[in-house]
Amino acid sequence: MNLTIDSIHFKADSKLLEYIEKKAGKISKYYDKVIDLDVKLKLESNGQVRDKIVEFILKVPGEKLYISSVEKTFEAAVDTGLDSLKRQLKRYKEKQRGR
Repeated sequence: MNLTIDSIHFKADSKLLEYIEKKAGKISKYYDKVIDLDVKLKLESNGQVRDKIVEFILKVPGEKLYISSVEKTFEAAVDTGLDSLKRQLKRYKEKQRGR
């Protein structure tokens, strides 16, 4: 699995990148045919509140799975997004078995 992490309009620190690599590396144990995982990190300012947005684009044979997560910290957004991505990947895998 190829992992690509892009931080848009800011520079992510190494601790955050290591955290994402560690967590995202486990996604391939749910489905062994994962091709790529693209992670995009964004900041959104709404007045005084700065939300963190993490978008996941998972490429599997014949399909792209997309998840976006918004939280107060990047770590929380990564955890929430990966949980949703795992559920979506399990559903995709079950659908493939049915064919």
